[in-house]
Amino acid sequence: MSEFTEHNKDRALKLTNYMMGLIEGEPGTDLLSKYNIKETTFMPNDILFLFDELYSRNIPVKKIKTASNRLFNILYEDLMGYKKYDYPGNSIIGYLIKDNAAVRQHLAETKNYIKQINKAQTPELMGKLLAAFEKLEKFSLHYTVKENIVFPEIEKKWDQYQCLKLMWSFHDDIRKNIKKTIEVLKESEFHLKLFNEVCGKVYFNINTIIFREENVLFPIMYETMEPEIFNRMLSQLIDFGLPFVEIEEGADSVAPAGSIKMDNEKTVRFPTGELTLKQIEMVFNHLPVDITFVDENDKVRYFSSPEERIFPRTVGIIGRNVQDCHPHESVGVVGRIVDSFKSGERNDASFWLRMGSMYVLIKYFAVRDYEGNYQGVLEVSQEISDIKKLEGENRLLDWE
Repeated sequence: MSEFTEHNKDRALKLTNYMMGLIEGEPGTDLLSKYNIKETTFMPNDILFLFDELYSRNIPVKKIKTASNRLFNILYEDLMGYKKYDYPGNSIIGYLIKDNAAVRQHLAETKNYIKQINKAQTPELMGKLLAAFEKLEKFSLHYTVKENIVFPEIEKKWDQYQCLKLMWSFHDDIRKNIKKTIEVLKESEFHLKLFNEVCGKVYFNINTIIFREENVLFPIMYETMEPEIFNRMLSQLIDFGLPFVEIEEGADSVAPAGSIKMDNEKTVRFPTGELTLKQIEMVFNHLPVDITFVDENDKVRYFSSPEERIFPRTVGIIGRNVQDCHPHESVGVVGRIVDSFKSGERNDASFWLRMGSMYVLIKYFAVRDYEGNYQGVLEVSQEISDIKKLEGENRLLDWE
């Protein structure tokens, strides 16, 4: 989406100057008057230019997030007054909006428990609150769908898409604070003040993102994307699902992602043997690890599809810049790893973390050709809980 008129630029420049003033600590009321913010009617696509400009100035994302909350309060009426679309109910936008409505209802019901817990903390009420937030934690799938299905398509279609980094950062805040709320509820000594503080952030940010989805992201998507793009996203959504909404059977109108026809009997010869394309695919998908390959130009080129992936992947990421596949806060680390591989300084990097009941090892390997030239990065992720428990020996002859 490259069309951006002089009127758009004028409005977006006003927003940029207003936001820069907020970030630099100028009084908000003075800025509103200085840039005629209240007298100007702003549109959703003005925001795309704004955040691209802010990110190009290397402003810390924390400052952008804080200022953006004040900005959207000012733009509330303009964005609510923008043209409303009747999105098809069985489109990806339709399903995401239904999911938003369901989580709003869940938040409203949970709020009754929160009011009660501020009056008296009973074991029964604590249990209900814990169950409510554990259910809310499943809503993170809504954000995973956006990050893996919606965002890659937007990056291919729009020239200005840095606003997605901001949205992803809010997603991670929500995930973190829901997890923290659950931890507070599980503690032997309940800290009411901390509980109210953390769950207050959860409520604020979920509603913040819903507003930005439905009044900025979705309208621009609907105005700029062709039907085949929506069909492609819907096909991938069927594989992912949504936390609070059932996807209708037969909703996909295109072939499922990954159903590319290939000559399975074609043979590829290696120095150590030969395999058919079908065998290569089966071997990769039966390895007890997730594999993702990024080429020498930082483009995602391949991922394996084991029966149970640790980290979700969709075909929408093929051709995507690896930097866009990570939340803003970790992009710098990813860049340093790739740069160290390209320079020859390092050949691998390892990380491990707990994900619920899983203990996950993530390794990055520099891929080089026979002459030592850098050809890309191989990411390998493995669930190692059982491996960590191994003791003694279990030899081949001991197998039954």
